[in-house]
Amino acid sequence: MRPDRARINGEGLRHVGVPYDSEDAYVRLVVPRVRTALTEGRRVLVITCPDNLDRLTDALGRAAGHVDRRVAASWYAHPYRTVAALHDYTRGRRTLVVGEPAWEGRSEREVRELIRHESVLNAALAPYAALLFCMYDLRRAPPAALEYREANHPLLLDAAGETPSAGFVPPGELVLSGDRAPLPDPGPGAVTIRFTARELRRLRHSVGEWARTAGMADALVTSLVISVSEIAANSVEHGAGFGTITMWNAGGELICEIADPGGALDDPLPGYIPPEPESPRGYGLWISRQLCDLVELRAEGGVLRVRLHLSLGA
Repeated sequence: MRPDRARINGEGLRHVGVPYDSEDAYVRLVVPRVRTALTEGRRVLVITCPDNLDRLTDALGRAAGHVDRRVAASWYAHPYRTVAALHDYTRGRRTLVVGEPAWEGRSEREVRELIRHESVLNAALAPYAALLFCMYDLRRAPPAALEYREANHPLLLDAAGETPSAGFVPPGELVLSGDRAPLPDPGPGAVTIRFTARELRRLRHSVGEWARTAGMADALVTSLVISVSEIAANSVEHGAGFGTITMWNAGGELICEIADPGGALDDPLPGYIPPEPESPRGYGLWISRQLCDLVELRAEGGVLRVRLHLSLGA
């Protein structure tokens, strides 16, 4: 959708980083903004821990019945499905979203992708009339998340009110730790298959059989096969016309790397932004990011490598 069609009365995204240091501070910061948004006719969504949701419900009284509430642990379970959900929620309507990820128990990799998703929202929701308040509990948020708060938010809330962030980095320019490091070599027992357009059907069958043999849950096998098929088809149609896929098992997940000798990385946010329904392209990486736990890309020596990670599941 073009921005001129998506904006409501010329209003676009306002993305604010909001620190707080107590339960009372959370309520004091959120409640008046929710009440104002409801008065303005906005749809309101609050995502946080169950305790904060209860406090907010008590403080809002009858107005709480007009607020959509979600538990952070499930809402933020997969960062790029969260991007899709927020895209759907904010598109075509005036909204207020107050969000706060559940950071406890997250691995370093998961924290990194949650940080990246926060940056991606600046591009994914840019045309929409959304107020996005991202809450950071200074007692519990990991240091990396606090470090990138200024980079990910065009606006910050402090004692002076909302002020522009001097450290803001446009999402296409954000570089996190490890983004440019070479990908590790495939693990022991890796299997490599070459494919062309004529072998795509055989490739899907081979990936599915390999995943089932490795013990992957059936529903996840389908997700992996779809993801591999999308990336391989892109290689055939838009790359060299052929490529290889290398598969191996490591740390409870299956990893599939599709290498395209004619590929290029010309999109600063590859697969992060939901494609428009009328677009003939842009679905492959988007679908893969929705279905897989992690998608890594590197363009090195004229070869584009797309590495898909997906857990074996139950």
